[in-house]
Amino acid sequence: MQLLVLRSTDPDETRVAATPDSVGVLTGLGIDVSIEAGAGDRASHADAAYAQAGATIVAADATLDEVDVALTVTAPSATRLAQLPASCVLIGLLRPVHDLATPRQLAEQGVSALAMELIPRISRAQPMDALSSQAGIAGYRAVLVAANSLDKMFPLSMTAAGTIRPATVIVLGAGVAGLQAIATARRLGANVLANDVRAAAADEVASLGADFIHIPGVTEQTGDGGYAEVLGADLAAAQHAALRPHLAKANAVICTAQIPGRRAPVLLPAELVEEMPAGTIVIDLPAEDGGNCALTQLGSEVEHHGVRIIPAPQLARSMPHEASALYARNVANLVRLLVQDGQLHLDLDDDILAGALYVHDGEVVHRPTRDALSSALTSDHGSEGA
Repeated sequence: MQLLVLRSTDPDETRVAATPDSVGVLTGLGIDVSIEAGAGDRASHADAAYAQAGATIVAADATLDEVDVALTVTAPSATRLAQLPASCVLIGLLRPVHDLATPRQLAEQGVSALAMELIPRISRAQPMDALSSQAGIAGYRAVLVAANSLDKMFPLSMTAAGTIRPATVIVLGAGVAGLQAIATARRLGANVLANDVRAAAADEVASLGADFIHIPGVTEQTGDGGYAEVLGADLAAAQHAALRPHLAKANAVICTAQIPGRRAPVLLPAELVEEMPAGTIVIDLPAEDGGNCALTQLGSEVEHHGVRIIPAPQLARSMPHEASALYARNVANLVRLLVQDGQLHLDLDDDILAGALYVHDGEVVHRPTRDALSSALTSDHGSEGA
């Protein structure tokens, strides 16, 4: 079984899909591992370290005819994808529903793909849960970005010249990223409040020393896979009303609410932002999926009524060494399921592999992505007709 770790073709991507440690795990499975030269440079993993771990270093433009499995962080360029053989399985964070060009090309080539975002949320799959591993880092970094941007200290400070009250931080969404943000803000000494539409999140928030903002009328809004459900208009209005008095006193707001494969819910409409104190910082993690703040602009900071709104997608990239270590373990654990007697075996009776399967046998098998492709095709035809 031939496995290749691809060097990222995205200039903003700093992570790598394998580390020297995970190479040792993969070679221990009887896999021949190759690494594209320089693949780990931005995550502080030199080619020599990979070679010492048992990998073969190949040129970044090496032919891919013999590759059984290709590992990536984000989707490779169309040119590199075109070089994957039809027998290959691509594994990575492929942004189902949002990136439609990649699955279309993979299907045309007959390449199979497993999307790390589609790993099912079951106990057996936890060691492969890349969304959680990367979200934990993003939640931690989001608070540091807020603290560095805010013109106020996070902790209580009592001095002879007077007392500085601690900052008030509100975390919207209490998933992995949100809980890590809460814990980090608390360690920095801030007063922290959090909100989530899932009732079960209240106990988790309280266990970290933060206060939970309850939404009247909302008891349990959990959708597929354990993720929060998108609220209807009435419940969304109730949520905004519950948040309003707390946002009016906030110094920083960390937005983390995200549902894989769907647009991020708008938790901060413009009118709520306009009621927040001047100088407040909003960090919007799901900016790439539309953002939790209605005013978020991907790629640029916005100031509105004195409130600074900072888009912060892919914050795990800001800690590439740690993020790569976690991601590489997630991927290596998934690859274990593909190996049988040292050979590639894609067992679709396995719940994890079946759940993560994105493209197979020339078809996009992930229904939401397939529906999005169909809608895009219909829209294109409609535009041509017009």
